[in-house]
Amino acid sequence: MADKSFFIDTTKCTACRGCQVACKQWNKLPATTTYNWGSFQNPADLSFSTFKLVRFREVDSGGKVKWYFFPDQCRHCLEPPCKDTAEGFVDGAVIQDESTGAVIYTGKTRMLSSSNFEEVRQSCPYNIPRQDPGTGLVSKCTMCFDRVGNGLLPACVKAAARNPRTPKPPSSPFASRSPRLPTSRPLAGQPRSVPKLPPSRRSFQPTAQPCPIDWRNLLPTTKQRNSTSTSCTVTPVGVKSRSSG
Repeated sequence: MADKSFFIDTTKCTACRGCQVACKQWNKLPATTTYNWGSFQNPADLSFSTFKLVRFREVDSGGKVKWYFFPDQCRHCLEPPCKDTAEGFVDGAVIQDESTGAVIYTGKTRMLSSSNFEEVRQSCPYNIPRQDPGTGLVSKCTMCFDRVGNGLLPACVKAAARNPRTPKPPSSPFASRSPRLPTSRPLAGQPRSVPKLPPSRRSFQPTAQPCPIDWRNLLPTTKQRNSTSTSCTVTPVGVKSRSSG
């Protein structure tokens, strides 16, 4: 199984939220009603229609306020606990794309009860899954597996202003791919170290290989989207038909 992963250099992130907007645009997700709640983090949290969120944290450093930024989204675990938990309730509610390693929530998630969903959500170490209270569907980042499978970068990676997610040569592991890693500022009181990850753990690298999954065939019809029946197809939640490009 391919094990693509998001590599984010937070020392380059300026919290421009271009990745957040790009995610909304590519997946055709509706805007979220926001309000001033005392933070530049907006919306305030992830939701069924917000797969990616740049989180802001204000800290006091020597009497001065500093900001920490972090683009939050599904990490697409190699062994996703949410998938293991969901399978205990509904088979096929969560699948893992063999070509990319993307963890995908399907239309069958609407068969999960509220208590089932809470167990799935609590099994995620990053508190990512969100449920639509109206339809019962569960959604999150899809890794833009439709783009990646066609040799393109995920929308958020493509849109990153200073490229904190710039892909590196596929022959190099994380530890040697970014020249900024050895010099990045460590957390206070912690020694500087370079993460040692296995060579097979890659960040995104465009390829010319054809997509092994025709994702358009997995999309529900308008009738299926409006249906309240428990008969569900394997559908990547939140991905809507568009021309690849």
